[in-house]
Amino acid sequence: MTFDRRITPFRADLADEKLRGHVEAERFSTGTKKRVTASVASLHRHPSREAPVDTQAIRGESVTVYDEHEGWAWVQLHDDGYVGYLPGAALSEPGPEPTHRVGAIRTFIYPGPNLKLPNEGFLTLNTKLAVTGIEGEYARLAGGGYVFAAHLTDLDFAETDYVSIAERLEHTPYLWGGKSSVGLDCSGLAQTVLTAAGIKSPRDSDMQEKLLGAAVEVKPDLSGLRRGDLVFWKGHVGLMRDGASLIHATGHSMTVYVEPLAVAEKRIRETSYGPISSVKRLR
Repeated sequence: MTFDRRITPFRADLADEKLRGHVEAERFSTGTKKRVTASVASLHRHPSREAPVDTQAIRGESVTVYDEHEGWAWVQLHDDGYVGYLPGAALSEPGPEPTHRVGAIRTFIYPGPNLKLPNEGFLTLNTKLAVTGIEGEYARLAGGGYVFAAHLTDLDFAETDYVSIAERLEHTPYLWGGKSSVGLDCSGLAQTVLTAAGIKSPRDSDMQEKLLGAAVEVKPDLSGLRRGDLVFWKGHVGLMRDGASLIHATGHSMTVYVEPLAVAEKRIRETSYGPISSVKRLR
């Protein structure tokens, strides 16, 4: 059997108990459930801040911890299955189950229900929170802190137009591995907006291309596409804003950027990414 290292909790010395009989490892473990408490934490390929960042975890995400050593935790994220190393300080015991989700692009945590108090950090879109009560215009969080309640939605609320969320994220800086409103890469943008719309999405563009939606014919003149279609190249993805323009997180502008699809297609085709590989329609 072959396994994708990105989503397979396997090392030569340790593997998930579910892989017993499929891989050889010195020991197997069912792991321990924990929850991300940092606003955003980078998931590294190796236990080092200098190691490549494959993705990020955001507050409220559940993880399975298989190993902890010298301040690093080897984990699998529950939402998209990604495996890697998080700083141990970014995690805590699971605590109360989340009740709400951040629906704003970004919001702040305050020590009390007052906007004039010094904030204690930010929370990004899709952050999951356990709310224990409402005080005036603010939601009180389990574990402490307050968030402006109008910036929250019910946990199961789904946006009806995921492209509108991408539009709200326009000009967000490009960040390899990023999936917060502070920085996004191309597949991080797609996953983030689909998650906000209640659509489960894999993390990387090759996974998204394989698993999401139904194929749409790519015509030579690029006609026939519509808002919400996902356009894929080898290693890249963007969302159609309308029949002619694309919104994507791109290293070309180092931002979430809107441009004519024809312009993007020509430029990208002339790079190592090559021509459009497919278009997928979700709805």
